[in-house]
Amino acid sequence: MKLCAVTLDCPDPLALAEFYQRATDYAPHPMSDAEFAGLIGPGGFFLGFQRVDDYQRPQWPGPASPQQSHLDFAVPDLDEGEKRLLGLGAIKAEHQPNEQRWRVLLDPAGHPFCLVIEGEQG
Repeated sequence: MKLCAVTLDCPDPLALAEFYQRATDYAPHPMSDAEFAGLIGPGGFFLGFQRVDDYQRPQWPGPASPQQSHLDFAVPDLDEGEKRLLGLGAIKAEHQPNEQRWRVLLDPAGHPFCLVIEGEQG
């Protein structure tokens, strides 16, 4: 079994796809539209974004609208990775449980994701 795709709910699939495309350099899927957009990564991995009416941003940490899941991205340097993603529109989460080992950021739709040092994930 091989994980081949992850899809995130959001209010604007094209905007969120653009954020992650700029962050990862994954290729835009040619069939993307306002309802469902996607990116194609290494080995054909698919990162999708689907529009949801009345989308509720995740709250991290918080039980009212929990994160449900999150993505981790390996970077060579936490400070440089954080700076780059903040420049693309990410927001640094207030709660940082271990800022020396990883950084928790929020994408433009509010999904939490982590930056980890390459080779130290898992």
